[in-house]
Amino acid sequence: MNASVHVDTAAALREVLAAVVPDLHRLCRDPWTLIGSAAARLAGAEVVVADLDVLTSVRDAEALIGHWRARRDDAYVPCGEERFRSRFARFRFPGLPVEVMGGLELCNERGWEPVQIGEIVTVNVAGLAIPIPALAEQIRILESFGRPKDHQRAAWLKHLSGERQ
Repeated sequence: MNASVHVDTAAALREVLAAVVPDLHRLCRDPWTLIGSAAARLAGAEVVVADLDVLTSVRDAEALIGHWRARRDDAYVPCGEERFRSRFARFRFPGLPVEVMGGLELCNERGWEPVQIGEIVTVNVAGLAIPIPALAEQIRILESFGRPKDHQRAAWLKHLSGERQ
């Protein structure tokens, strides 16, 4: 990865985290966690982060949607509606867009099932406590999503964990 992309991604991620994490801690009544590329990056994977994916309860997604309504990007339509459903909203923030997924479910061979995270760890970024799935949980979740970009991120995380692919 070229160094300028690395620096820009890191700066954008720090900027959006500083803008949203205090609100997440203040407004969410239930546990929340980052998932996707931002969580992989915070775990140490050298991935490009396009947005901040926040997994919340439906109740907390509603609270965030109300609080951030002026930032909402109503024109954005997420891909993969046949495989994913949630109380979804995308918001414009400095640095990166933020996507909130309340009560995220994944459609698999057994039908719709909630995306659940067994083990969460906390990382510290500029004094902010940020929950992310443990490495093994991130790999499991990304592989369950089944998209090429998710498999790529899972491969980076496996490399980090020293696991053979």
